[in-house]
Amino acid sequence: MDYLGFTLKNNLFVAPMAGVTDRPFRQLCKNLGAGLAVSEMVTSNSLLYGSAKTRRRADHGGEVAPIVVQIAGADPELLAQAARYNVERGAQIIDINMGCPAKKVCNVMAGSALMQNEPLVAKILEAVVAAIPDTPVTLKLRTGWNREHKNAPAIAHIAEDSGVRAIAIHGRTRADQYSGHAEYDTIADVKTRVRIPVIANGDITSPEKAKLVLDTTGADGVMIGRAAQGRPWLFREIEHFLRTGAVLPAPTFAEIHTILRAHLADLYAFYGEDTGVRIARKHISWYTKGIAGAARFRHAMNQLEAVEAQLAATDEFFLDTPGRLCANDPITYMEAA
Repeated sequence: MDYLGFTLKNNLFVAPMAGVTDRPFRQLCKNLGAGLAVSEMVTSNSLLYGSAKTRRRADHGGEVAPIVVQIAGADPELLAQAARYNVERGAQIIDINMGCPAKKVCNVMAGSALMQNEPLVAKILEAVVAAIPDTPVTLKLRTGWNREHKNAPAIAHIAEDSGVRAIAIHGRTRADQYSGHAEYDTIADVKTRVRIPVIANGDITSPEKAKLVLDTTGADGVMIGRAAQGRPWLFREIEHFLRTGAVLPAPTFAEIHTILRAHLADLYAFYGEDTGVRIARKHISWYTKGIAGAARFRHAMNQLEAVEAQLAATDEFFLDTPGRLCANDPITYMEAA
């Protein structure tokens, strides 16, 4: 796929997720089939550039291009400064967050709260595009502020007129948060109104659903977030299905163990052992969710404080637990585990 001057291996994008899409996770998803991955949200507040968290989020060492950094804020000049700051540190595409529904973001009129103020949206987009004229700017948004105000088509026009090069739309309003089901009619409507690429996002949890969303919306690609947590191989499954029409076998227990082990090693190296152990807990929980016996394992895992103990417990769960699946058996999941 040709996307903003970059050649991607496919049209499958990793959605930006705070506390999730760090460099180890982005790299893993790219290795397992994603064509592009967007970073965690980086604040536009320049006072935070020196924090350890912000420095990590701006760390793209060894990352496969294109490097996409998402910035968030409500002040056009601060966002312009944030765009320049990240481009100077390696960002090749700058994405602007107008999709986050979190209260702590929306309460300062950032994220999807900006969709209530279309004149401010225009000022922000124009300022950021002007600040980095040689770097593509993209926009992530929702269908609207609430179901009575689905103004994504209007904002898509503003974005295109401002020089934004592509948009991704989550099929819910800000008021919906993550409840109910994503709808794709609004995304399909936007696709007919603009000439820039449109990426569909929301509730894409399987290869079949990805094809349905592409067919329904006419979108140029799909963006996947929560469904890839603990299941980064979803991207290769979707890529294979879209290319061949066939469903790949589920990964074996042994392969999941291998993928998780490599992911843990990257987390420890990236964050350091103390923080790495804490960050790893949620990923281990996601990888094992739905597997028989996992609830008891996750409870015990959350008490462990050392890398060695965490790795030993993980190995025991996958290799040594009596009654565990054989290593080469495809993984199966239970509803309550």
